Amino acid sequence: MGSTGVLLSGLEMDKVNEMSLPLSDPNSLEDDMGLLLLDMTLALREGSSRKLHRWSRKPSSRLNPNQSSRLSDSLRKSQLWTSVVTVTLVEGRDLPAETSTGNFFVSFKLGELRFKSRNRNKVANPQWRERFTFNQFMDSPDVLEVEVWSKEGRKSECLGLCEVNLSQLSVNQRQLFTHTLDHGRGRVLFLVELNTCSGVSLCDLCVAPLDVPFQRQEQLDYYRLTNSFRIMRDVGFLQVKVLKASGLIAADINGKSDPFCVVDLGNDRIQTHVVYKTLHPEWNRVITLPVKDIHDVLMVTVFDEDGDKAPDFLGKVAIPLLSIRGGQQITLPLLKQDLSGLSKGSITLELEVIFNPVKASLRTFQPKERLFIEDNPKFSKKALARNVMRVQTLLRAIMSALQYIKSCFQWENTQRSLLAFLFFLVVVWNWDFYMLPLFLVGLISWKYMQIQWAPATQDLENMDVADEEDEDEKESEKKGLLEKIHMVQDTVVLVQTILDEIACFGERIKNTFNWSVPFLSCLAFIIFATATVLTYFIPIRYIVLVWGINKFTKKLRNPYSVDNNEVLDFLSRVPSDVQKVQYSMTRGSRKKRSS
Repeated sequence: MGSTGVLLSGLEMDKVNEMSLPLSDPNSLEDDMGLLLLDMTLALREGSSRKLHRWSRKPSSRLNPNQSSRLSDSLRKSQLWTSVVTVTLVEGRDLPAETSTGNFFVSFKLGELRFKSRNRNKVANPQWRERFTFNQFMDSPDVLEVEVWSKEGRKSECLGLCEVNLSQLSVNQRQLFTHTLDHGRGRVLFLVELNTCSGVSLCDLCVAPLDVPFQRQEQLDYYRLTNSFRIMRDVGFLQVKVLKASGLIAADINGKSDPFCVVDLGNDRIQTHVVYKTLHPEWNRVITLPVKDIHDVLMVTVFDEDGDKAPDFLGKVAIPLLSIRGGQQITLPLLKQDLSGLSKGSITLELEVIFNPVKASLRTFQPKERLFIEDNPKFSKKALARNVMRVQTLLRAIMSALQYIKSCFQWENTQRSLLAFLFFLVVVWNWDFYMLPLFLVGLISWKYMQIQWAPATQDLENMDVADEEDEDEKESEKKGLLEKIHMVQDTVVLVQTILDEIACFGERIKNTFNWSVPFLSCLAFIIFATATVLTYFIPIRYIVLVWGINKFTKKLRNPYSVDNNEVLDFLSRVPSDVQKVQYSMTRGSRKKRSS
């Protein structure tokens, strides 16, 4: 309907102030939006709190039912969650494994949010060690549903279901659940932890949290280096000012649109209000979100409200958090839904992120957050061909390197072979393990100097990442082709996915040394340098012994720990060549925020 504001400096302390506030809406043609009558009291807050916005998991007992209902409606409409539920799936015990074929998986559901675990082979005691995070809203159910499934081919069978009443859990305390499946078909173990939520808000532009000096300083103090080991899951704080858009697609028959904006960070999502009948909306809203992984990508999507129907897509942008420069207003061109090309229009944002580099670095070596269940991957002939091309490029690079080494042995170039032979003798005669990380330090430093002296030209722009869905939809009209590949579609999709993973693995290693993400390359440099020093002063047998003892005793020390591979977790944060192209397409004109 409308909004209004109150100047707190004009209020008297500890006194009830009766106020009559006229409502206004700059996007409405109405002159009189009505009045808001309220009693307001200004008082000093007892104690201190580090966060700007915090809500308890349940309404306070001091609120009457009407007040609780209004608070619930307010939080629901603004998409703000009140608590975070962390579920750790540990293992299954004595599950029915009569056949060696097929898989087990577990499904978790909280309201409309749903996670599915990875498939595990049919053994009596499968190990998952996976972690999932749910956002719990004020009006969402307090029941977490857990289902255990057995799958063979296209046939699935539910082995058992259990429910966890979250309202009975203690806050910030992890609790172990052992659920017995139906008909004594085994048990499944998982842990549930309920944490209060903080750092998420949706407000007007005039009350942006980081624009208030003392609140900004509060955030800077909390994320300073001296607090690096407090609440490790809280890596940083993101503020997004969704200002305006221009030149949008006309989605309605009147030549206008009813646009609204959706901001996604991992599994966190908040949307703005709708601005009706315009192609140049101005939202002027500020959204703050907690940062759990500094390597996440911020997705900002513009939709057109279409009544009871699903909203129409108008455009989106993808912005890696590490590319954000605080205090800058940026105008980005909107892209298609798969980020493959330009859509119509642009969006203006102002972004700022504050994070603790130590927490961010440690989080890099932990498993990446799983996203909510999405649609099953579809077969794309163009994506398959592209992935084959990427793998072939890697294989050609490997074969070229092997051929170069082989030419040294065959003395095709006398000078090169002689230098290689002398290098081999010197290195092998004086070899020690510390030389391996030292070599990697030298390689990554050499690449850095290459970039500084002669910036490498981007050879990715020619990579075809055009819209694949349009062409694939045309192909799908040929029913004969669909009938032919129907029986082997799962296998083709699997091959397509494996090729993509192989290509991404090689490209991410290359991009680590190419300084594609300076934060990650700098982190790799520090790790290689540290490994060089350690292996120089400490015999390698001691390091291997410590590593082996840690691996063998990890489960004894923490029976419910989540298994991870630090190297693979690190590489999962490095963008592949395709992701570099997609993210680079969102680079628009940037201008510094005016004073």
